[in-house]
Amino acid sequence: MRQFAVIGLGRFGSKVAETLAKKGVHVIAIDSDPELVGRVSDVVTKAVQIDSTDEESLAASGVKDVDVAVVAMGEDVESSILTTALLKNLNIKEIVARACTKLHAQILKMVGATRVVFPEEDMGIRVANSILSPGVLEYIELGADYTLAEIEAKSESIGHTINELDLKTRYGINVLIVKRKVIEVGEKAGEATEKEVKVLPTSDYKIQRGDILVVVGNSKDVESFEKHMK
Repeated sequence: MRQFAVIGLGRFGSKVAETLAKKGVHVIAIDSDPELVGRVSDVVTKAVQIDSTDEESLAASGVKDVDVAVVAMGEDVESSILTTALLKNLNIKEIVARACTKLHAQILKMVGATRVVFPEEDMGIRVANSILSPGVLEYIELGADYTLAEIEAKSESIGHTINELDLKTRYGINVLIVKRKVIEVGEKAGEATEKEVKVLPTSDYKIQRGDILVVVGNSKDVESFEKHMK
């Protein structure tokens, strides 16, 4: 099982730690603030209150054994850079660091980060795209002008199979997954719950009302398909 460390437990870091923990992996959560450490202590494998810029404390926390370390503090630029450099010295192979600016990102890469992320910038892009294309429920840029998007099926596609829609030829996109809400009836009379299921669609899969199509393709092709589905 892969092991992870998340250093910096603000909104971004705590969410990363909680999400990883829910996947059942080993997570060490680290912050200098005891209140933030306490909030995730019941969720993660190990929660530690230390100053991550102190090399001895960082090494003693157990991070030397992790496969991936996430440096999640963003606003405290000095601490994020020092922590990243110390993780590099501890021979952590994969270091994902959060950056606030392009210069910050460049320095993080120089001192050892293998990947730099811009959560605020990425979220801004996704919000802007959701405003421009309200039919797109989720929008993720994959790089090299490719996009992964969740698009709700509209009337024109409902009742047709994937093969009949011929989306690859008409729009240059592929449907990877279909999300669908189903009602599960409980053992007690009148007991029912709504559940989301994910389907890997075959060519004869018939689109139903309420289906969410997870599609991938060139960004312009995805945008064209979304406009057609309005």
